Amino acid sequence: MIVGTAGHIDHGKTLLLEALTGQAGDRRREERERGMTIDLGYLYAALEPGAELTGFIDVPGHERFTHNMLAGAQGIDLVLLVVAADDGVMPQTREHLAIVELLGIPRALVAITKCDRVEPDRVESVRFQVEKLLAPGPYAGAPMIVLSSVTGDGIGTLREALLTEQKHVLQRSKSGGFRLAIDRAFKVAGAGIVVTGTALSGSVAVGDTLLLGPLGKPVRIRGLHAQNQAANHAFAGQRVALNLSAERLNLEQIHRGQWLLAEWLHAPTQRLDIEMRLLPSEVIAFAHFHPVHVHLGTQDVTGRVALLEGPSLAPGERMFAQLLLNAPVHAVKGDPLILRDQSAQRTLGGGRVLDPFAPSRHRRSPERLAQLQALASTDSLEAVMPALLAHSDIGLDPQRLERQFNRPRDSWVLPDDVRLISTRQGPLLFSAERWESFKPMLLEHLARFHQLEPDQMGPDRDRLRRFSGSVLDRPTFISLLDELLASGVVLSSGAWLHLPDHQVRLSADDEALWQQLQPTFEQAGFNPPWVRDLGHDEVVVRLLLRKMARLGLLHQVVRDLFYTDAALRRLAAMLLQLAGENPVIEVAAFRDAVGLGRKRSVQILEYFDRIGLTRRLGDRRQIRLDSALAQANE
Repeated sequence: MIVGTAGHIDHGKTLLLEALTGQAGDRRREERERGMTIDLGYLYAALEPGAELTGFIDVPGHERFTHNMLAGAQGIDLVLLVVAADDGVMPQTREHLAIVELLGIPRALVAITKCDRVEPDRVESVRFQVEKLLAPGPYAGAPMIVLSSVTGDGIGTLREALLTEQKHVLQRSKSGGFRLAIDRAFKVAGAGIVVTGTALSGSVAVGDTLLLGPLGKPVRIRGLHAQNQAANHAFAGQRVALNLSAERLNLEQIHRGQWLLAEWLHAPTQRLDIEMRLLPSEVIAFAHFHPVHVHLGTQDVTGRVALLEGPSLAPGERMFAQLLLNAPVHAVKGDPLILRDQSAQRTLGGGRVLDPFAPSRHRRSPERLAQLQALASTDSLEAVMPALLAHSDIGLDPQRLERQFNRPRDSWVLPDDVRLISTRQGPLLFSAERWESFKPMLLEHLARFHQLEPDQMGPDRDRLRRFSGSVLDRPTFISLLDELLASGVVLSSGAWLHLPDHQVRLSADDEALWQQLQPTFEQAGFNPPWVRDLGHDEVVVRLLLRKMARLGLLHQVVRDLFYTDAALRRLAAMLLQLAGENPVIEVAAFRDAVGLGRKRSVQILEYFDRIGLTRRLGDRRQIRLDSALAQANE
């Protein structure tokens, strides 16, 4: 169990932990000189003989050091709210309580200290204040222990209460990737660099490699301590000290706020969708795009809050919002965070991360808000996946979901109505119903293309994607096409896609012109005329010949030079005959065989290169017998 203190300055938090553990708290020279806690303090003690060590995090109570308090409050199991009997409830009592409530710390105890300084009536008055303070929140009815750290009265009662609470602490999940938010980094003589923090998920062992900070520097774990004891492995819920080693690793590179992560979890982000709550104590509404300090893990970064459901958020209310941060952070779904004002003087509210990889576009669309509502309703990946997919036309990246939920893919159980689609850029998840709905829509667009362009065989892949206005990116669109081609409902003729019953027909004018040109091409054999030499309008002839090429009746070898399909196949047959004598063909050998000049021979061979019949080797060609044209002539 990890216990964190909370409360106003000079209410006796450090002295209470010293009385409880027998260990001095403020160990820094400046803390002893000033008589107050400035930064986090860490203590470990067994609450009874033979018991496991309990970790205690002592936080500063001064308002100027609330950012340090926030770094220590992340990941604790129980908050020990300390209220001095002489002062009663004070401003930092209220702010610290608001922070731990926003962080979702599950359990709380209240220690009313300095009871030796006041009369019993004052103690009862403070007890009433605290009960009233806790009543509206999750800690209503939390046990209260009246004590004195000086006389020792009530310390035993507090220890017994902590032992009772320890039995109710929920074990954190050891599944998922290891995550540790660094709160200290220092050097140890003979060991090197050591970092400490609370393990928030997963487990780590000596010899493991983790990634450090936003740049993802690989570091190896040389040794570790868990709950202040040497160990070979540590897991979520423990205070952990890790001895790191890496090439060119300097202490100056490491600071509070950085993360140590399992390699597959590393994915820095600066845009997060959250469910935000504004504290009821705020006197004015929170405005859209308001600047804030965001405390996440042990990080403190600045940014702005884009409200997603309205122009403002009233005190005490909740709303979906998007954080746009000025520095990269790490987060997974469910991580708590605190929002403070731009000057870092006042806590405004907080929330929980819903999606650490929030979209920059359509963030307020009904579909996106429906996805956020689904994410807010459950922590189960399998339960939320159908709802996410039902409102997504572009699919979900499974790697992103792994990182968002800290769930490796091999632990998933995909719902029956979810399909994993393979694309050239990796797999995507789709609702089976949504994926199948793309197919008839695409077929309708292809049919419409045939109606608009009856003299064309069909569009190529990219033109069809543009023509259909598909929301799918190119790799996913190609995967959809591949399924349609495999099923035979779409056919391809070369690069052109068409429906099975589509036949290209020339217009009457085109048919008449081709009747005039066809004898010229057939008589020309291996030396057809250029477009400019055909005696007709060059633009009209060029369009016709290109149309004939799309029909497969002609081949455009170079611009304005077209061969009939029969002539080109005869040339290919001659090339294959030469290959039977020597698979590596010189340009000169091909030139002599066909009786053309070198330039024209090179143009024909380069066309064969483009369609895959040959493979260029300097001035030579090697026949590729696996090509479609070669097989047609074997």
